[in-house]
Amino acid sequence: MTEVPPRKRHACVIVLGDIGRSPRMQYHAQSLLEENYHVDVIGYLETRPLEALTQQPRCRIHELTAVPVTNLTPKLRLLFKAFWQTLSLLIALVSIRRPSFLLVQNPPGIPTLIVCYLYCAVTRTKFVIDWHNYTYTVLALGLSGGEQSPLIRLVRRLERYFGSKAHTHFCVTRAMKDDLQRNWNIGPVTVLYDRAPTQFHPIDLPQKHELFLKLAKDYPQFQVNGEIQSDVLEATALTQKLANGSVQYKPQRKAVLVSSTSWTPDEDFGILLKALQAYEQTAQAEPLVYPPLLCVITGKGPQKEQYVAEIAQLEWEKVSVVTPWLEIEDYPSVLASADLGVCLHWSTSGLDLPMKVVDMFGSGLPVCAYDFKCLNELVKHGENGFVFEDHVQLAEQLRIWFEQFPNNPSILETRAGFQRSLQQFQELRWRESWRLSAAPVLEAFL
Repeated sequence: MTEVPPRKRHACVIVLGDIGRSPRMQYHAQSLLEENYHVDVIGYLETRPLEALTQQPRCRIHELTAVPVTNLTPKLRLLFKAFWQTLSLLIALVSIRRPSFLLVQNPPGIPTLIVCYLYCAVTRTKFVIDWHNYTYTVLALGLSGGEQSPLIRLVRRLERYFGSKAHTHFCVTRAMKDDLQRNWNIGPVTVLYDRAPTQFHPIDLPQKHELFLKLAKDYPQFQVNGEIQSDVLEATALTQKLANGSVQYKPQRKAVLVSSTSWTPDEDFGILLKALQAYEQTAQAEPLVYPPLLCVITGKGPQKEQYVAEIAQLEWEKVSVVTPWLEIEDYPSVLASADLGVCLHWSTSGLDLPMKVVDMFGSGLPVCAYDFKCLNELVKHGENGFVFEDHVQLAEQLRIWFEQFPNNPSILETRAGFQRSLQQFQELRWRESWRLSAAPVLEAFL
């Protein structure tokens, strides 16, 4: 009796944004590939995607054509953008193998949800939405009138109507699931929390030293000042490698603060600048108590140039700021090499969670995070990090954390407690979480 070959599994993952800066959808695609799916990924290619996608023969990446720059008014610009993206997305969908299901990121939901619903209706393909936030709340940030604008109210109705047409849904928090079911009458909804993949993990001191050496080639803030002692083979501003091969932190070293930002209006970078200004004043007043602070700000976005210019005007002595452009493989190491992380994200809907905190937790890095409605599903104040509501609270948290750094017994005890919580968090990674929660839902469509 001849053996029937297994039926090929086809899936399509859609991001109407930069694929390389859409980690959750890349992780979806990677997990599908690991489950032996053939995967088409549709989106923009502004940043290099994961090698797990680009080097996999069963994965095809379809690049959308960028929206041309126009001089239209904000509302007309949105309409033109929607029209352009509708055509681009339709052309891409027509070119792929018919999948068993479309897995679509929302936001952006316009025109994504409309186009994907129509495609699925015509081709009898299952329609799956992964809700990261609400499109209408994100768009409302950039328009006068906010959520009461007629255009935003139209977007909300379209998002709700076409969102309800999907066969199943994923979302990022319990709060969002409750809102979708109670206020939008959308279901079934499965909560799939963001979890750090395995590349985000703690690293040892020699690995940190190698990272600092690499960064020192381009950023003087990491370079050693003064002469290197005779028993030191190589050194950075933070670490040194001795003649016997051992690596150690330098005495009276700088503390490292890291923040990853998208430089967008939903992250008020001014809060961090004001907190750093307060720390500068404190460290100048008590230089033997508070260390110099090296603040590493990663990411790119529309407001970056504005804030970089503002930072350049600051004449700080105890605080230095560097905004490196990191390679994909270096970002996890930077997180694992820092002493404290800061997250400025606030949710336009109050219902999503910042993935950057997930990455920091996966790397073993405690976090100070801006507080909003459902943040306690991830950050527990005093258990795995701190939450703050303004620059005054953040400045106080920095002052406490770095007092008598790095040998403050009270902070060492607090950090040890945080590490125990973070180790529990690290036990469940994205791959295992996806296999438990998402895989059974999607396999039902085969």
